[in-house]
Amino acid sequence: MTELRPVPYFSVIIPTFNRKCILTKAIDSLISQTEKNWEGIIVDDGSDDDTFGYISHYLKRDSRIQYIRQENAGAALAKNKGIAIASGAFLTFLDSDDEYEPTHLESRKNILVQNPDVKFLYGGIKIVGNQFVPDRFDTDNKIHLDDCVIGGTFFIERELLLSLQGFNNIVIGEDAELFDRINLTDAIKLKTKHPTYIYQHDRADSVTNSYNVRP
Repeated sequence: MTELRPVPYFSVIIPTFNRKCILTKAIDSLISQTEKNWEGIIVDDGSDDDTFGYISHYLKRDSRIQYIRQENAGAALAKNKGIAIASGAFLTFLDSDDEYEPTHLESRKNILVQNPDVKFLYGGIKIVGNQFVPDRFDTDNKIHLDDCVIGGTFFIERELLLSLQGFNNIVIGEDAELFDRINLTDAIKLKTKHPTYIYQHDRADSVTNSYNVRP
């Protein structure tokens, strides 16, 4: 008889593409969490830098981490791949060039347990590097990250996210577009300012740093 694994409180989805060297920092920050009730889902979006070989020791070391691979399709569809197999009560995200403070998951679990009606929790970032990103409605202009929502900070009840069918595959701003759709529902939402998600925005290959509005 197959042994049933307990349902994790959090599913942490980590999309990645050709970032094997910095991906390890993200994974290390997940393993170092004070909250231990999680599963990690690494979704390799068609990397050709031997990402699997580079991080395979994590899979042997920690049974909570799994790796799946897809043909290159972009970050939104990679996250959707992870959403489809996630089993946690709440789904959250960790970009492969970002990291968590050690108490990130614990602090969010405390908020969610204390506010059991909340279906969507977000906010709480520490920004490293460029403070501005292209405005998704007018990419000739830049807006400050304080005026944005950062998808890595999202904690979404699994059923709610599945009902919305995850992320839409758009060029820029898929996090904000999902946020807008969540706001159209009657789900109870809550924002935190506790800055435990470390948003690394100092790399040239960051989507919002490399986005060229004039080809």
